Amino acid sequence: MTAETTAAVDQQVRTTTVDVRCTGHVRDAVGTSDLEFTFEGTTLREFLEEFFAAYDVEEMLIAETEADATARGWAPVPDELPGTWRKNPEGDQTRPYARVCINGRFNEHFEGFETELEDGDRVALIYPFMFCC
Repeated sequence: MTAETTAAVDQQVRTTTVDVRCTGHVRDAVGTSDLEFTFEGTTLREFLEEFFAAYDVEEMLIAETEADATARGWAPVPDELPGTWRKNPEGDQTRPYARVCINGRFNEHFEGFETELEDGDRVALIYPFMFCC
């Protein structure tokens, strides 16, 4: 491969196509429960940035601060999480009751928003309807 060819390949942006499943309020805002979405890049963060640019659901799902990620009345998180429990860092968390899943597993079980996505992966954006009494 020549230097020119290598430079051209480096300038090409890789796209990834995923199946998106939406539930609850996200489904209502997006207008469908199931869609295919192609974005530039390969990470969950890149997917979310482009998806939120296309569909106005970021505030529904993403917590800006630790306080936004915690529901009042929840037990405090221990300093050392047991087993393989992980928590996304501040700024990379979802709101209470909202979740982002990759192929059926919470994104915290992977690499958070830096998780690499592949063509055909299923990304679920979950924000359920909640009813009281």
